[in-house]
Amino acid sequence: MADRDAYPFCLPLFAEGEFELAFDHAITIIVGENGTGKSTLLEGIAALAGYDEAGGGKAYRPVDHSGAIEAMGGALSQALRASWLPKITAGWFFRAESFFSVARYLDEAAREPLSGPPPDFLSHSHGEGFPRFFDERCRRQGIFIFDEPESALSPSRQIEFLKLLRRMDASGICQVIMATHAPVLMAYPGARLLRLTKHGLEPVTLEETDRFRLIREFCADPAAFVETMTAG
Repeated sequence: MADRDAYPFCLPLFAEGEFELAFDHAITIIVGENGTGKSTLLEGIAALAGYDEAGGGKAYRPVDHSGAIEAMGGALSQALRASWLPKITAGWFFRAESFFSVARYLDEAAREPLSGPPPDFLSHSHGEGFPRFFDERCRRQGIFIFDEPESALSPSRQIEFLKLLRRMDASGICQVIMATHAPVLMAYPGARLLRLTKHGLEPVTLEETDRFRLIREFCADPAAFVETMTAG
């Protein structure tokens, strides 16, 4: 029995005790404010699929958890039940904050035994390494979970990421679950867009999201927007 007062079950998302989430689109995008449980939900799904909650693929353990003090959402997987059609656990869980640990793991693993040049993700800038990593790891059949992939992506790099999503969508063999704050990524055509609040998950349009409204107000009059938001 889960302790409802302990993390992650104390999050508003789980206040009702049960919820159901169907992934009936190739691309599912989850939006919401910090602290609502987006990352926790993704970590729970990732752990259920067999990925390390710190990020990586099946059987990858790039991060040493033995001395960790932070609470993560992997425990949520014990309370989740999945109905797979078909059951696929190949893929990747990408977390921006653990990218360098995962990239270092892959770079080092590729050197032993040597089978050509290693991927060398770490010799590139953060914004260059992310797209290279995505492009190399997201071409196969699988479940791909992205937690705020825009963290190191400029607007032009976000467009490149949209092109990757398009290729994954068109392949017919990829299931993408993504949490993001970026309106550019939220706008992917045909994606199922869900907003996570203290009341749970609900379908939402791009124009209804807080982030879109904020950006729209800024673009209408940047100076007035900044002046208003910083007054007092």
